[in-house]
Amino acid sequence: MSVFRTKSVEQSIRDTEEPEHQLKKELSALDLTVFGIGVIIGTGIFVLTGVAANGVAGPAVALSFVAAAIACGLAALCYAELASTVPVAGSAYTFSYATLGELVAWIIGWDLALEFVLAAAVVAVGWSQYFAAMLQTLGLQLPGPIAGGDEGVFNLPAVLIVLILTAILVVGIKISARFNAVIVTIKVLVVLFVIATGLFFVKAANYSPFIPPSEPAEAASGGSATLVEAIFGQPPANFGVSGILAAGALVFFAYIGFDIVATTAEETRNPQRDVPRGIIGSLVICTALYVAVSLVVVGMQNYRELNTKAPLAAAFQAVGQPIFANLITLGALAGLTTVMMILMLGQSRVAFAMSRDGLLPRALSKVHPRFGTPYRITVIIGIVVALLAGFIPLEELAELVNIGTLFAFVLVSTAVIVLRRTRPDLPRSFRTPLVPFVPILAVLACITLMMFLTVNTWVRFLIWMAIGLVVYFLYGRRHSRLGQPDGGLTPARGGDTTTSGTTRAD
Repeated sequence: MSVFRTKSVEQSIRDTEEPEHQLKKELSALDLTVFGIGVIIGTGIFVLTGVAANGVAGPAVALSFVAAAIACGLAALCYAELASTVPVAGSAYTFSYATLGELVAWIIGWDLALEFVLAAAVVAVGWSQYFAAMLQTLGLQLPGPIAGGDEGVFNLPAVLIVLILTAILVVGIKISARFNAVIVTIKVLVVLFVIATGLFFVKAANYSPFIPPSEPAEAASGGSATLVEAIFGQPPANFGVSGILAAGALVFFAYIGFDIVATTAEETRNPQRDVPRGIIGSLVICTALYVAVSLVVVGMQNYRELNTKAPLAAAFQAVGQPIFANLITLGALAGLTTVMMILMLGQSRVAFAMSRDGLLPRALSKVHPRFGTPYRITVIIGIVVALLAGFIPLEELAELVNIGTLFAFVLVSTAVIVLRRTRPDLPRSFRTPLVPFVPILAVLACITLMMFLTVNTWVRFLIWMAIGLVVYFLYGRRHSRLGQPDGGLTPARGGDTTTSGTTRAD
């Protein structure tokens, strides 16, 4: 049996009707948009603005956010079409299964596990740092070994917040959406406050030069060099056009998560209409906020002096407004809280879809009879994220999240072209414009950003993919429902088993 066997769109939709695997449909377009904003606005706006402006792009960091948004926007159009055509949990994994085959679907599912779980753990560590800073303003301080700092042994705050969010996710998708809406409201108000009040402290001189002239960067050797440097021998440089693109690859982390909206398609009341709105709406809103905040921050303080750990708070302290800095810390805590929760939500839905298809143990896809959530896989993911955040230093692995996401975008954009050719008959409530040009541009934009990631990141990514292939051939291929004698046939309601919709590429 070919590893490129595909699962038809009809069969994917039919599987969602199995009582033991049926998720509750309770989400609206507004819920999805708020989910998208909840996961996008976080580390990027509160941390990466300073990192990218200080040493890579200068005041032109706003253009770096735009460059990253263009790559995401092109991919978002592709996600919107596929999510409205295949309204099933799993996002890129499910789309790939219907178009590129089981092996590619497994690879993307394995890749998304790297993206969502590792990103949630990285954000949890960042949350604990902001939490410690907030306690210090109240005159409190956690003991060093459990505080999660440089001398910490066990990051207790990170573990506790992950476990609390896991419990919320288990209780139900609607409760999760309401909790997310409250926290998102807080952090968006903080962001708007930063923009409105920061304008009073902007100095025009801080924008000059807007694009600082390119200057040689400290040469990186071996695995620390970017792939562009390693392949083409391009000398490293900060600022200038090269610096804008390099910063774009860095701040791309700020946009990670809009694709998670697609993982909730199966829990949306009208996915054909609402999922595209949620994906595109959240991305547009967040891009506008990112650009506005970055312009305000570099206008308040010279880019060379920006703090790289807490740039927004430090910028207000630099202009003599420490109270505002404390408010921003609260906003950062709120922002990172929803990012963690929605990343774990996305991973649970991808793993749920893979389990329902038999590529992971089927018992993991059982839905809670009362809450209507995949509670088993949600709890497992919460424990894994908590352990990673509690014990393992994650700074050097954060770039893996970027490369994993970009790789997923490449495959989803390719899937749009394939499905247009293989299934032109499918109803599409949202259609990506100018196919195949937009998907091809999305692929090229993502590959360009991937080239600015380090060789070490590429090596780690390839090792993770190799491990995934071993797991697939040892377990997933043999247990796949499409590999069973009945071809993965799923009885429809009323006992009708006349069609499976399964196609094979044997």
